[in-house]
Amino acid sequence: MWDAEAEFEPDRHHRNEVLSTSNTGVKIDGFVQKGQSWYVATDIPSDLLVQIGDISFHLHKYPFITRSGTMNRIIYKSCGETMNKIVLDDIPGGPGSFELAAKFCYGIAVDLTANNISSLRCAAEYLEMTEDLEEGNLIFKTEAFLNYVVLSSWRDSIIVLKNCEILSPWAGNLQIVRRCSESIAWKACANPKGVKWQYTRKHPRSVSSLKWNETKDSSPSRNTQVPPDWWIEDVSILRIDHFVRVINAIKVKGMRHELIGAAIVQYSAKWLPCTIQENPVSRSGGNGSSSNWKDGLLHMIVSGSRDSIAPSQAKDQRMILESLTSIIPPQRDSVSCSFLLRMLQLANMSNMAPALVTELEKRVGMQLEEAALVDLLIPSYYNKNETVYDVDLVRRLLEHFLVQEQTESSSPNQGSFTEIKILDSARPVSNYNAKMRVAKLVDSYLTEVSRDRNMSLSKFQVLAEALPESSRMCHDGLYRAVDSFLKAHPTMTEHERKRLCRIMDCKKLSVDACMHAAQNERLPIRVVLQVLFSEHVKLSNAVSKNNSKESPEANVYKPLMISNGKTLLEGTPQSFQEDWATAKKDLNTLKFELESVKSQYLELEKNMEMLQRKFDKGSKTKQTTTWTTGWKKLRMLAKMTENNDPRSQVPNEEQAKKATRRWRNSIS
Repeated sequence: MWDAEAEFEPDRHHRNEVLSTSNTGVKIDGFVQKGQSWYVATDIPSDLLVQIGDISFHLHKYPFITRSGTMNRIIYKSCGETMNKIVLDDIPGGPGSFELAAKFCYGIAVDLTANNISSLRCAAEYLEMTEDLEEGNLIFKTEAFLNYVVLSSWRDSIIVLKNCEILSPWAGNLQIVRRCSESIAWKACANPKGVKWQYTRKHPRSVSSLKWNETKDSSPSRNTQVPPDWWIEDVSILRIDHFVRVINAIKVKGMRHELIGAAIVQYSAKWLPCTIQENPVSRSGGNGSSSNWKDGLLHMIVSGSRDSIAPSQAKDQRMILESLTSIIPPQRDSVSCSFLLRMLQLANMSNMAPALVTELEKRVGMQLEEAALVDLLIPSYYNKNETVYDVDLVRRLLEHFLVQEQTESSSPNQGSFTEIKILDSARPVSNYNAKMRVAKLVDSYLTEVSRDRNMSLSKFQVLAEALPESSRMCHDGLYRAVDSFLKAHPTMTEHERKRLCRIMDCKKLSVDACMHAAQNERLPIRVVLQVLFSEHVKLSNAVSKNNSKESPEANVYKPLMISNGKTLLEGTPQSFQEDWATAKKDLNTLKFELESVKSQYLELEKNMEMLQRKFDKGSKTKQTTTWTTGWKKLRMLAKMTENNDPRSQVPNEEQAKKATRRWRNSIS
């Protein structure tokens, strides 16, 4: 991708550097291979045999004594022997790297390239070919080539890092992996305008078609705009541990999180290429639909058990999954929710570490509203005798989603007052829309898993009621799920059917759903009556509302609604119509009894008022009669006093006073 040919023009003569030395003391014409053995083309008989695996080298002691500290010590310990045999099975790079080192010791020209430099550098370290033995020894030469040629080129850095996979731990201890990783990260984060770009003309915009082309006959397009993800495909060829090192180095240098996420997706597509052969829903006798994942991403063999995967393959998958999970950027839009769910499915199959599985579940919960139904249909690999799909996993994802929504609504992001005010005003709408999308997704998932005969009512109910009521404006999706569950479980009792139907609200069903429910014999009678009653109430409210407006459209809408109501009632089964007629008679009887009680109450109230008036009138008459009688007695006493003799006037007056006093006392 990076035009390495024109990248560093002054250092072109270092591309295929030739190493040679003439101070060998042995005149040779070259190396000759006969079968599994190498011989030096010279007249001097060999006195040193080096065995590396099945390959043997017939050499001379002197060239190695002067340039290799390791060979010098071994030969010195066996001093006096005519023929020394040395076994070097643990030399990094194997026979190939030792052959190059031996040629260097004999003064034969050695071409240094990106393909052999890493193994030759490790072999030189193993053989201790330092400057203490000879100036310009192999360690010095290889280090100079690494620093000034390899690390200056994007292509060579990738090749060397790829070759370091078979050189552990030597390449790591010599910092070759670290230096190449940092070089790659620096070039990946460089300004794309400074990158010289070459690509195949068939699909110029496809990352998969972009290739390196450093031949002299190539004609690079200098004016072609370089895409920001130009480096992803080259990096994806690395082994997982080296890929992680490169990604971490790129993160440190400030690469955008969406590009890092794209690199992770590309890497998983390249290194986890399995295929879905069978949908697990067939185990329950249902009609499963096969799903093809885009670009072969994370396809797997699903046969109902994770035991179908070879142990070595499962181990490699687990290592890749754990490594990729650990480097996913924390930003929400780094990778898609679909990708995370497929990673989660692979994690369940490969028995990944529980902590990383929980981390994946939290990441899915952060963006669950972006998921698709096919991604949620994750097989249950642990409970073979229970549900086909992992319903408990989806329930945990819903819990993480609700926790995330609650956290976002309770803790606004840091920023200025204006920014926080804008975020607070937009967050409720965003959260509400997210809950609405998740509710639709859950309803579709319930409809799918309800076809499993092993699906228990309690799990179905818990999953249906996990979201708050405000998440669903319409319960048509829940009704479809309930109807599907009733169809797959025909042996349910009446109590269980009523319990199942409690998860939906008949008032939130559409007209079409009510029409279907009115004809659905699987529903309990009480639920059908609730559906009919709620629809009747909605029709009545609509008619009264239109009549109150007194608009011309009301006359058109009224017969339409009444017609729909009649059609709804007439469309019910005959048994439901008879039950509805009986219930209607009972309602009329109760209404008549209520009217009778009301009339009796009014009559009693009227009688009570009459008695109250009579009582008040009687009290007033009694008080008036008492006062009149008292005054009459006083008048009679006065007349008696006037008609009596004067001699008895005084006593009469005293009697009159006493009588008056007694009367007053009686009045008081």
